[in-house]
Amino acid sequence: MSILTQNISKSFGKPAIKVLKDINLEIKNGEFISLSGKSGSGKSTLLYILSTLDTPSTGVLTLDDKDTSKIEESDLHKFRNLKMGFVFQFHYLLPELTALENVLMPARKTNQELLLEEKAKTILNEFGLIDKHTKKPSQLSGGEQQRVSIARSLIMEPEYIFADEPTGNLDSGNGKLVMDIFKKINKTRGTTVVYVTHDIEFANLAERKIYLKDGKIVNNL
Repeated sequence: MSILTQNISKSFGKPAIKVLKDINLEIKNGEFISLSGKSGSGKSTLLYILSTLDTPSTGVLTLDDKDTSKIEESDLHKFRNLKMGFVFQFHYLLPELTALENVLMPARKTNQELLLEEKAKTILNEFGLIDKHTKKPSQLSGGEQQRVSIARSLIMEPEYIFADEPTGNLDSGNGKLVMDIFKKINKTRGTTVVYVTHDIEFANLAERKIYLKDGKIVNNL
């Protein structure tokens, strides 16, 4: 599996403002990549396009040699649910559900909730949260809520994890804990991890660091 962008650009508004400009990038299976840059550089927009949550204005995005513009939206949705996990700056946990039920949300879409319940508990245990599995989000700390959201992203054993400022609302201790979890996922499961961060220290943890400026990739090391 690989993700490839060919001359991708993205514009918003009228008159159009170009946020991404002719992006050419390949992401290979098992990579651990940070996307960084100043506010407005286009890093989050690029993440959303790479993950198929958004579409480019021009250019081609391919998943495993398949042009995503020629894939039915229902098939893309299925691919995202089975092959991709998402973590955002805000955890987006459902307040009426327990931690365990939130982790199992992606499994509900494929009617595998009961089948994967023990697996969900195993993941929560790995994240030090098994004693909180019956708690609602309001009963958890910010760091615990973010760990639940990461557990949710892993329940379907995705090939890719896309994270948009996953440490943005956390203190340094919890931020480091989250990054340690991502590194472990990448090393032990071979999951491709692509994350956006404004924190230089966290960006430098990546094996490959992509820096954007004014909608263009200026460093890809």
